[in-house]
Amino acid sequence: MTNGQGVHSPEHGGRLRAAAARYGIPLADWLDLSTGVSPYGWPVPPLPAQSWKRLPEEEDGLEEVAAGYYGSSHGLAVAGSQAAIQTLPLLFSRSSVTCLSPLYNEHPHAWRTHGHDVRLHLGGDLCGALAGGSPHVVVCNPNNPTGRSYGRAELLEAAASLSARGGVLVVDEAFIDVNPEESLASIAGSDAAPNLIVLRSLGKFFGLAGARVGFVFASADLRERLSSRLGPWTIAGPSREVARLALADRSWQRDMRPYLREAGQRLVRMLAPMGVVGATALFATVAPPRAREFHEILASNGILTRYFKDHELIRFGLPDSDESWKRLAAALAEARDSLM
Repeated sequence: MTNGQGVHSPEHGGRLRAAAARYGIPLADWLDLSTGVSPYGWPVPPLPAQSWKRLPEEEDGLEEVAAGYYGSSHGLAVAGSQAAIQTLPLLFSRSSVTCLSPLYNEHPHAWRTHGHDVRLHLGGDLCGALAGGSPHVVVCNPNNPTGRSYGRAELLEAAASLSARGGVLVVDEAFIDVNPEESLASIAGSDAAPNLIVLRSLGKFFGLAGARVGFVFASADLRERLSSRLGPWTIAGPSREVARLALADRSWQRDMRPYLREAGQRLVRMLAPMGVVGATALFATVAPPRAREFHEILASNGILTRYFKDHELIRFGLPDSDESWKRLAAALAEARDSLM
């Protein structure tokens, strides 16, 4: 698939309608494990009618609630972290950027699309990535799809090193909400780390991918330039209302974190015979022999996973019910019997 400029767009999970058409399986009969979005999302209540009728306003309390949740007032609300990923490269003169690979493929795609020299550093070694000399480095923490996590001290040292080059460290924390104490959002853009940019999203942990709400934590200057690029009313009024309520619901958040950790461990145990290479509470990634065929057998059973063809990896999200867990176990047994 290409975009309007003829540049090939990255593949993503969640393309369920396309899978239904390809495999001839009705949409309602699929188990979609391809996205890493929590299937136990925050329960959205009926929304006030005014949220649909009025233009979105920043004075609705979202920013204040977000500052409490993320521990920082240096955040800019955006239409999902994807909006920031696509726009951030425009804020910098064309240069080189190193992306720790494999990672969420929209990052290198965005920098490359806007004329930067993108270098993919395989293996996830942050010190090795810094040694390449690029002024800018992009890392997912925890990484998508390998689940690798980087310590706060290591990332802050990297940011300081890049600051000396006049560069930035971009840390995508889309999957960090289950372990919020590991986040760098509270320090990004502060005097201690002025060149650190942290991206957060409500899509994964809160299960609100369709709301398209995220935050960018960065210096005031960068937030102002990014906001100017994005323009007004970037987030719809109902999405702002849902985000405000979800971020304020500390009781739900406290209950959900251990629940997801337990579910994630269950998934790792189930996938262990396939060779788990990494995991978070929301997904597990495996590297089985004949990975593409494994992915295809699961799809023929109506189970959609995320296949990374460049790395021969398959990522599994969490099943949403006991029935779904049983269905996955049966399909995995069939695939193993056929291929392993």
